[in-house]
Amino acid sequence: MSKKKYSLNGQLEPITTQRDPDIDQIPAPQQPRSKEEIALAKFKLKIQDLIKPDHDDVYLRRWLKARSYDVDKAEQMYRASMAFREKMHVDTILQKYQQPEVLQKYLTGGFCGHAKDGSPVRIEPYGRLDMKGIMCSVKKSDLEKAKIQQCERTLRDWKAESKKRGYRVDGLTVVFDMAGVSTKMLWRPGLKMYLHLVKVLEDNYPEMMRYLLIINAPGIFPLLYKMCRPLISEDMKKKIHVIGGDYKEYLLKYIDATNLPVCYGGALTDPDGDPTCRTMICYGGEVPKHYYLQTADFQEQMQSAVIPRGEKLNIDVQVDRKGSILKWEFRTEDYDIGFGVFYQSSSGSVPVVQTSRANSHVVSEDGSYICDELGTYTLCFDNSFSWTRNKRIYYSAEVMYADDSLITTEINSLIEQGDWETLSQRYETTHL
Repeated sequence: MSKKKYSLNGQLEPITTQRDPDIDQIPAPQQPRSKEEIALAKFKLKIQDLIKPDHDDVYLRRWLKARSYDVDKAEQMYRASMAFREKMHVDTILQKYQQPEVLQKYLTGGFCGHAKDGSPVRIEPYGRLDMKGIMCSVKKSDLEKAKIQQCERTLRDWKAESKKRGYRVDGLTVVFDMAGVSTKMLWRPGLKMYLHLVKVLEDNYPEMMRYLLIINAPGIFPLLYKMCRPLISEDMKKKIHVIGGDYKEYLLKYIDATNLPVCYGGALTDPDGDPTCRTMICYGGEVPKHYYLQTADFQEQMQSAVIPRGEKLNIDVQVDRKGSILKWEFRTEDYDIGFGVFYQSSSGSVPVVQTSRANSHVVSEDGSYICDELGTYTLCFDNSFSWTRNKRIYYSAEVMYADDSLITTEINSLIEQGDWETLSQRYETTHL
């Protein structure tokens, strides 16, 4: 039988417990920290010699996220970026660097307000970008600095908009307009430079993109995606939305009409009523030749040959998949050359690109042809019109295709309205 303690009036006395002083010294249990929080703490400890006052936890988490929370890789990335900033004088680049005139006039893109979440809206008319003309006209460092300025203006905008709205604003909403994109965009040096610039921004401004809204995707979009895929992380895929020809209503889900140009389905115009907002957005176009530098040279990885006077050089290329894209590029020393493309049919040689003389000694020539027939195609460099001069030529040729089920599957996951096959058939803007 249990013993109970009663008071003098017969009531049960309240039970009191005497606290153990040693137990009182034990701290209360804490909630376990997540792996991300542990990684952040380690990261801050490793880079404490470089952290600046405005490098708060939100900012530092971007570096960790960009390296999948691998602390050592994030530290390496962060330190490399800080060294890059010092080398490029990034802290004063907005005040001290003046872009060359050709970039101001022909480097596409511009900001036109803010998305509904507060992130800056940037319009990129990629289909009007003459990357070859720009690369012939400026140094690589000029392109890097121009893109860095763009990012630094974005950081400045975040601070101003955060103060205005009363909550933290970050991210970037980009409308990537591919209207006008053709096989010219497959020019290797230009694509290589564009991807280099993307990598420079990813390495120094991680996790800046909020939404990438791709409109007017062309027929060669799968091929372009395949070439860019090495730089597209799993996290980045979630930010990409490929939208069909009726994109205007969809854009308004992200951007208020007052911050979207009329030409894209909004209500924003220039002060003079221009629906394309050209005072805010550069629409590029072909770069005039007078901007070209004499030092521009893109003959890396090209083969060379001497074509004797009065003769031709024929380069045969085999095509084994319909719809493949035959690409070529060439330049000559000192003098022009004739050039044409022929398909070797069962009935003989059929011209598919008529032979004409190219001033390839002034600027390198490049082009492409979509091969609807299987078989042999011949690139013909014609020096038969010259009876006195041999011609040295530098050239490259390749066949490109995007017949990859994995690529198609990935692209289908990015499309908001159906699948790629439906999209490419339904909208005229997706055709070459």
